[in-house]
Amino acid sequence: MSYNLTNILAKRPTKEVYRDGENTIKLFVENYSKANILNEALIQARVEEGTDLNIPKLNEVTKVDNRWALVSDYVEGTTLSQLMEDHPDKMDEYLDLFVSIQVEMLSKRVPLLNRIKEKFKSRIEKAEGLTDNTRYELLERLDGMRNHTKLCHGDFVPSNIIIKDNGQHFIIDWAHATQGNGSADAATTYLKLIKAGKADLAEKYLDLYCEKTDTAKILVQRWIPIIAAVELTRGNAEDEEFLKKWVDVVDYQ
Repeated sequence: MSYNLTNILAKRPTKEVYRDGENTIKLFVENYSKANILNEALIQARVEEGTDLNIPKLNEVTKVDNRWALVSDYVEGTTLSQLMEDHPDKMDEYLDLFVSIQVEMLSKRVPLLNRIKEKFKSRIEKAEGLTDNTRYELLERLDGMRNHTKLCHGDFVPSNIIIKDNGQHFIIDWAHATQGNGSADAATTYLKLIKAGKADLAEKYLDLYCEKTDTAKILVQRWIPIIAAVELTRGNAEDEEFLKKWVDVVDYQ
């Protein structure tokens, strides 16, 4: 099937996202890993089939001009990040909705997903720029974290929540989803908000998340150096200095 790739929605280093009618086409760069493509499709399919969450339906894994593509339902609406930007007076309301959606997601179970601790262990072992001592301390800390089976998104940020005109919300972009400890997912959200220059929002988010989940803040904070080390393996040079500052296993003991 051919797709019209004139209406671009987003552009990233490894992919572009287009809309063609009722479809969203995520088109990856040439020579992008076939295994990664199929793994992302498998993750999305497992979440779609294994939960009652509102997520875009995966329709096709295909090739367009010799480039791999994932085709999903297009969700008409506005991202929560855009709503926050357009209506700062409603920030508290939107933040409450954001955390409530995350709490709902974390209540789900998808047993066939990879386990977060195993994924993070593999990433930290391969992470460059870490001293042997830091790597050891991070792996020891990771090993000591509680084993949970919550559905974790891995990139739960306001731009990955779409709100339709009728108020219905959809969670998009499931490439990094795993099963594991919800505090790890919260630490990822916190760190991504900080990286985006939204430190005040990050602190409010963390306070609200801990309140809604009855979680001690220290349990989220102890994941932050681990998350920063995992993010280092994504190879984004512009983020390296920022992330290394957070890879500090002395903090949050």
